[in-house]
Amino acid sequence: MLADAIRAESFRLSKSRTTWFWSVFFVPIVSLVLGVIAAWFMQAKETEIMASATKLPPEAIAMFGKAPINMAESLTEAASKLDNPMLLAFMLIGAATLYAADYRWETWRLISARNGRTNLVIGKIAVTTLLAVVAMLIMLLSSVAETLVQAAIFKRGLVFQPTGAMFSHFLAFSGLSLLRIVQFTILGLLAATVTRSLLAALFVPLVVGVAQFFSPQLFGGMGMTPDHWVPALLNPAAATDALKAWAEGGPDAASLPAGMVMKAWICMALWTLLPAIGALTWFKRQDLSKE
Repeated sequence: MLADAIRAESFRLSKSRTTWFWSVFFVPIVSLVLGVIAAWFMQAKETEIMASATKLPPEAIAMFGKAPINMAESLTEAASKLDNPMLLAFMLIGAATLYAADYRWETWRLISARNGRTNLVIGKIAVTTLLAVVAMLIMLLSSVAETLVQAAIFKRGLVFQPTGAMFSHFLAFSGLSLLRIVQFTILGLLAATVTRSLLAALFVPLVVGVAQFFSPQLFGGMGMTPDHWVPALLNPAAATDALKAWAEGGPDAASLPAGMVMKAWICMALWTLLPAIGALTWFKRQDLSKE
């Protein structure tokens, strides 16, 4: 049963402290430390920084203001960055462990005798999704801690004044970030299934991600704008950004090319479903006696 597969994968994951540290806790800890160091540095160099204020982004200037920090606004901003490249990269450690460990330890033949192959694959995807949710929650807690430290360093007050728009944006950003993380890690599932290699599950998504990052320059040289069907469907990172701009509304949403939102949804659906279906199809035909 599917529930049994999810429980089994969850139990095995709960025993892997290394996976939990690198996939869930490492990035939030590093982000918090870097944020605190940056705040201390900016506070120490306040005179020099304010002297060149015209060259700085508005966010940096606002840190020196005396207005209270709205925690609700800070959380919403943090939610928009939950699929940052660093978190995506380290989430692959957990995903690769879940997707490829049974090939590495030659345990598939034991597990597959007790459950259906479809349930086993879906169970792994479900547990990876749960791991991503936990990583996102810890990342949000790290953001809250960083905001508290910044308020103390710059001697600013704290308020919590959410609005309906902030709440809807928070939910939209969180949901889209989770979709992006799941989409990215499912590439690892396909790589693990085809190659039976943990390293392939770890590095194939990274290579694909780097190639997609540079794809706008490549297609731009061919005369294709980002809203052209080909570049729009081949870059899920840009698709996620477009969907976030659409969800937020305002000038960024208005500046999106016509049809970009539809193309972005199609892009995310293709890059999420096709690797999953491909991995499941390959796995169901795989001879697990030759691990």
